[in-house]
Amino acid sequence: MQLPVMPPVKPMLAKAAARIPPGMHYEAKWDGFRAIVFRDGDEVLIGSRNTKPLDRYFPDVVAAVLRELPERCVLDGEIVVAVGDRLDFDRLQDRVHPAASRVRHLAETTPASFVAFDLLALGDTAYLDRPLTERRAALEAALADAAPPVHLAPATGDPAVAQAWFEQFEGAGLDGIVAKDPAGHYRPDERVMLKIKHERTADCVVAGYREHKSGPVVGSLLLGLYDDRGRLQHVGVSSSFTAARRAELVGELAPYRVDDLAGHPWERWDDPAAHETDRLPGAVSRWTGDRVLDWVPLRPELVCEVAYEHTQGDRFRHTARFRRWRPDKAPADCTYAQLDEPVRYDLADVLAARA
Repeated sequence: MQLPVMPPVKPMLAKAAARIPPGMHYEAKWDGFRAIVFRDGDEVLIGSRNTKPLDRYFPDVVAAVLRELPERCVLDGEIVVAVGDRLDFDRLQDRVHPAASRVRHLAETTPASFVAFDLLALGDTAYLDRPLTERRAALEAALADAAPPVHLAPATGDPAVAQAWFEQFEGAGLDGIVAKDPAGHYRPDERVMLKIKHERTADCVVAGYREHKSGPVVGSLLLGLYDDRGRLQHVGVSSSFTAARRAELVGELAPYRVDDLAGHPWERWDDPAAHETDRLPGAVSRWTGDRVLDWVPLRPELVCEVAYEHTQGDRFRHTARFRRWRPDKAPADCTYAQLDEPVRYDLADVLAARA
């Protein structure tokens, strides 16, 4: 492989912003695997955000790259999987499997797509030091005849359109909006873009915690919500505490620790059959097949308020952010009913969107 931009390349990154800023280039924020695609003739390499190769897990994307992309190019984009009319991150994660036979099967049953949103090289020309406006124009020309599952990410310079996308596209499983400097160069591994994401709050039961890798302090709180059967489902974690706060939490949670899981809502965490009907911590590792009690159970009596961006099925899609304890809230009131569900929006309309 001989390209003007050679692997490995770390993608340009984004930092959080509270609102959509004026005077920028706007794109939807996709909920998938970030991917830098390198193609030189019959050679294709797909690098992940941390530069590890993804091509072995997505042979369908490799085939699409060979069929739909220019002979020699380097593109930045996102690999996504859709189920019905919206993105499905769980099905995307399933594609990263150690067994080649399983990968081939999933490529047929849950095929992936590649959504391109930046151009790093085309032919013998590197575009890293060119403004975004020039990179985008060249990308649009290069993908003018591309067909699914390769897509050109919708983009606009109108903040009103971006705001409408922010409100509508979440219903198709997207994350928010990314804002970029139209005159900016491509800067690998630097947080020079802005991401504007949805944020909501929910009251959750804290039924356990995991210790931090640094030692016997709290790493993350295990969060639960009651479903309509009255069963506490593990919906995610809250972490990002300071070192001092991690140590303090050990003392605060100590009165709620239990040594015997009998009667705990997640007592069947080590029963594979239980994981078929309930969300429980400690699922079997797809890599080793082992099941290890790597969490400390607590009596489900504590309630905390967390901030979350959006849900994926019956769980929080990303790590929730701890806001405060809620001693005034009864654990039984922490149900799925409090979660805000976005209005459904067809993914095909997202991909067809234009300013």
